[in-house]
Amino acid sequence: GSCTKSMTATLCALLVEDGTLAWNRTMAEGFPDLAPTMDVGWRTATLEQLLTNRSGAPESLHADGLGARLRRLTGPTPPQRIALLEGVVARPPLTPPGTRFRYSNAGFSMAGAMAERTAGVAYEELMRARLFAPLGITTAGFGTPGAAAALDEPRGHRADGAPVEPGPGTDNPEAIAPAGRVHMTIEDWARYVGLHLEGARGAPRLLSEASFRRLHTAPVGFEYAMGWIVADRAWAKGRVLTHAGSNTLWFCVTWIAPEVDLATLVCLSLIHISEPTRPY
Repeated sequence: GSCTKSMTATLCALLVEDGTLAWNRTMAEGFPDLAPTMDVGWRTATLEQLLTNRSGAPESLHADGLGARLRRLTGPTPPQRIALLEGVVARPPLTPPGTRFRYSNAGFSMAGAMAERTAGVAYEELMRARLFAPLGITTAGFGTPGAAAALDEPRGHRADGAPVEPGPGTDNPEAIAPAGRVHMTIEDWARYVGLHLEGARGAPRLLSEASFRRLHTAPVGFEYAMGWIVADRAWAKGRVLTHAGSNTLWFCVTWIAPEVDLATLVCLSLIHISEPTRPY
């Protein structure tokens, strides 16, 4: 969860630069077949609003049992994300798009669905081809890392200290992969975070400096950019980019301090929680 959201935003930036997507692409434009049945309030919500948690998407997927239904889904992941989207847009946005910040896995999941629907390639494959491969990231996967039959990866742990074996139900539902299901080694995670550190320092790779500026700049009046909380810290001599999160059994946090050319990454195996941790 710590960087999955910014990874999804970075993927979208790559697709914007090649003309596949646009930051102002609306939900009605991204899903024309669903537009007639979605609540009218959703039709003008944009990709940028989804990626800055300002679309009006809900913090929870509990309404009408949507979250429980998503956990029961199997098979290809794009239809699972459409099921999430249909469940969310059947209700009005909680606030008019663009007006309020509301931390939401659903919004990023719908952004990922828009990317894969427009590109005609599943989100997971887009991430591997457009982001991970160019960065030399070889250990990335989606869902709980490791296999139950082998001690090949650290286990997540419950509150009583008991390890949780990899298997169904030990990660976020596949439908919300764009919000929090990516895993990789800390070395590969550092390759990704390094991309954003360099971009923030004016040495962009993969994307233009303008795209990094957009990814790292919160809308006026807000502190949340595209998958990054933006703040100032004295120790950083200025701006920092940070995010923390969990996929229910592990917790990760990263801080980027461009002015002092520093990035820190921390991973923990933590207690089992029912909802992804919100950033601080």
